[in-house]
Amino acid sequence: MINDIKKDADTRMDKCVEAFKNNISKIRTGRASPAILDGITVEYYGAPTPLKQLASITVEDSRTLKVNVFDRSVSAAVEKAIMTSDLGLNPSSAGSDIRVPLPPLTEERRKDLIKIVRGEAEQGRVSVRNVRRDANDKLKALLKEKEIGEDEERRAQDEVQKLTDASIKKIDAALSEKETELMDF
Repeated sequence: MINDIKKDADTRMDKCVEAFKNNISKIRTGRASPAILDGITVEYYGAPTPLKQLASITVEDSRTLKVNVFDRSVSAAVEKAIMTSDLGLNPSSAGSDIRVPLPPLTEERRKDLIKIVRGEAEQGRVSVRNVRRDANDKLKALLKEKEIGEDEERRAQDEVQKLTDASIKKIDAALSEKETELMDF
């Protein structure tokens, strides 16, 4: 029973860490990355469709993304969707390909992005702590129902705390990595 609670907590904490990494991968740095365009949806035959399903996105060079649209009739819609996104990108068409040059980031914009990343990190930490709280509540319920003893409960809480500390360390490591990536010129 205790092992199930610990496994569940560990799995959920790993998901929190992965969600955090996924969220910060979408934040634009000076380098070109296809993940930057992940959040963009395009109106395709009346339905909002993720850009990933309509085109292949590749890195042409360190500052340029190449979007190869599968259906040429949507090229204009894809270009418009990239332009109207809040990423500040200016795509240009070249036949079936759309080139998206990434402008260099200003110092001020870099600092704003770091604030955003730190906010995301705090959200990730809060999520991990919520998982810890849920696991501890389950352990207390087992103690109350006399299914486990106080020593077992204390030991299990310590192990859940170790899982929490490890997950928060992973979040902090990813945060510092992203900060250095953002501050590189």
